[in-house]
Amino acid sequence: MKQNKYDDPEFFANYSQMPRSTGGLNAAGEWQIFRALLPDRNNKKVLDLGCGFGWHCRYAREQQAKFVIGVDLSENMLTRARNSTNDSAIEYRQLAIEDIDFAAEEFDVVISSLAFHYVENFNTVCKKVRHALKPGGSFVLSVEHPIFTALASQDWHHDQEGKRLHWPVDGYQDESQRIARFLDNDVIKYHRTLETYLNTIIDAGFRITRISEPQPSKEVLEEYPEMKDEVRRPIFLLIAAVKN
Repeated sequence: MKQNKYDDPEFFANYSQMPRSTGGLNAAGEWQIFRALLPDRNNKKVLDLGCGFGWHCRYAREQQAKFVIGVDLSENMLTRARNSTNDSAIEYRQLAIEDIDFAAEEFDVVISSLAFHYVENFNTVCKKVRHALKPGGSFVLSVEHPIFTALASQDWHHDQEGKRLHWPVDGYQDESQRIARFLDNDVIKYHRTLETYLNTIIDAGFRITRISEPQPSKEVLEEYPEMKDEVRRPIFLLIAAVKN
């Protein structure tokens, strides 16, 4: 299923007010760790799947990438990305991640930030990524952590005064669609276990080099104190791999 909530005007307006939408990469709690997983991009061809506003595309060019293609299904996202980009070496394409069909060994690096939990056929995408990567090419991705996606409610358990007591986990082994509330909208996500994420990447022909379950940095917590509870459970899963 190819969901496109970001072209809903109300949803997009709400998303545009999020810290990572207004503050860019440095406002993303996981960015410092994600950046550390990225390989050298100097003179490399880079593909960004689910590129959104194009933050990662522009960063890749700042790191001297030769050429960058950003793929996203949302016209709203790509309009914002194009309006924020003045670089002929960055190309944005409106396309569902599941529908990518690039030439064999076209890219040196493929990245994806917080997009694959919206994709039903992760196995197919991993195979397409491997096809598009050169031997030894890098695949770096982030997704919502399986502990976060297990329950569709994606919310803390509170006491009678509204204090956050703990993060509930249930239905973890039930790998299926979830209807979650995000920005006051019903959003379709796909829950997978940690085992499935890792083994799917391995089975597609990659060697995993690093995984991370990051928490916000001290600097991020100082600037965004509302994120203080993000240190109590993992919200993101980051994976770095190379093509065998």
